[in-house]
Amino acid sequence: MSLGAMGMNAFYGPSDEKESIAALQHAVDSVVSFIDTAEAYGPFTNEKLIGRALGHRRDEVTLATKASAETDDDGTVHGRNGTPAYIRHACEPSLRHLGTDVIDLYYLHRADPAVPIEESVGAMSELVREGKIRHIGLSEVSATTMRRAHAVHPIAAMQSEFSLFARDILHNEEKVTANELGIGFVAFSPLGRGVLSDGIRRLDDLAPDDARRGVPRFAPSAFAANRRLVERVERIAERIGATVAQVALAWVFAEGVVPIPGTRHRERLDENAAAAGIMLDEATRRELARALPATEIVGSRDGIDAPTGTDR
Repeated sequence: MSLGAMGMNAFYGPSDEKESIAALQHAVDSVVSFIDTAEAYGPFTNEKLIGRALGHRRDEVTLATKASAETDDDGTVHGRNGTPAYIRHACEPSLRHLGTDVIDLYYLHRADPAVPIEESVGAMSELVREGKIRHIGLSEVSATTMRRAHAVHPIAAMQSEFSLFARDILHNEEKVTANELGIGFVAFSPLGRGVLSDGIRRLDDLAPDDARRGVPRFAPSAFAANRRLVERVERIAERIGATVAQVALAWVFAEGVVPIPGTRHRERLDENAAAAGIMLDEATRRELARALPATEIVGSRDGIDAPTGTDR
């Protein structure tokens, strides 16, 4: 089981640093050994939080972070930058903020359309040779771009949004290509940004400044329609004897994808972790997919950490 740390102090309304640190430490105390962050989360504050919480336990976790949009030290964001110079520059503060001398998995958060993917991955391969990163990852790129990148240096992981609410990778050749090339697949937002859980039943459950309020699927009419779909999953989960979140995560696992659900709360961590022990048979997997047909899901997933424009 893995943990996406983004929401611990970024995008999802007010947070309690003490509770977030306690949750991170509890995660490692239990079963979580893979933690995902990015320089863009904050920016920088999420990496710093992980460094403070787990710097003394570095050997117990696999750390993943991402070179994202070009960001100044003061937090000013300038947009995508996949140039070799920026990738090399971005790695240094991430190492410093995480309190480590090597990043286990370093992603290109989004491909820069102005820079050939070969150049970006070439710069990352130099960081591997220098011992600053161990493995290279990509996020939200096409199957074609994945192949071009993999030809430069082995890509260890692909990350995309994937859940019962977002199943594109099963139909656009991305998962097939990753399997063929031996690339692991990681799912961000495996709980549909919280809708596939007991945490968000009404829009009022979101803080006024929660960034999800700007995501089309969280528009009032869209949210109401999508919640009705989740009620179908609730009935299946009740029959299995699990929570909605556990069943949703078990479905992602069953598709051969590693979910990185995010939470700030220890009890939710324990709930999510238990999903790893739920084995869904083929009939139940198909039933869950039918419960949330793509034609009935309302609103796009554009917004936080979602793709914008081409990845080429």
